[in-house]
Amino acid sequence: MADARDAAGVYWVEPRKRAVLPLDGFHLSRSLKKTIASDRFRVTADAAFEDVIALCAESADDRPDTWINTTIEQVFTQLHFRGFTHSIECWDSDELVGGLYGLALGRAFFGESMVSRATDASKVALAWLVARLRAGGFTLLDCQFQTPHLASMGAVEISRGDYVALLGGAIEGSLGGAAASVESGDFGALDRLPLDSDGAVTVSGPLVGKDIVQLLTQTS
Repeated sequence: MADARDAAGVYWVEPRKRAVLPLDGFHLSRSLKKTIASDRFRVTADAAFEDVIALCAESADDRPDTWINTTIEQVFTQLHFRGFTHSIECWDSDELVGGLYGLALGRAFFGESMVSRATDASKVALAWLVARLRAGGFTLLDCQFQTPHLASMGAVEISRGDYVALLGGAIEGSLGGAAASVESGDFGALDRLPLDSDGAVTVSGPLVGKDIVQLLTQTS
């Protein structure tokens, strides 16, 4: 993190309690389900990573400054070109109105920041992310710090010990050295798994909001 947008350096933070969102515990409220199913927003993945991180770094009325400085922006953009960082974008026509970005390592996804410039845009982005991570075999969604916004969608706080145990299982074998003992998560798997209204795999067809609702409401 950085102290401010124009800060020269960054520093590491390790919360005593960590916020995680269990991938089988996402809370899909009735109103959010309706919003997703109606396709109010066009949702994409990795279509505008640099725009998402720039939007996250912008000041807003409720957040005059940010912890995302130029160094963080540049590093995460480089990691994106190498396939390690990803974004979810929400569009209103051709306008980017929300989204999120984070780092994928092994079967863990570390959410860095999310942003909303339209009602429910960040919630929709998070729902699509959870569906994507579930389809891709991920086991950990690290939200870092708990907020009321995240709690309302199912995020919980766990102790450092419990977090380290989850993290170890999710990234085991993914840091080089010994051969990987677990397969890495596949961020693009959802794009190859279009679903019909009954949740069955179909031959072809782009995913829509109703598919995401179906996937999120399936029993793990």
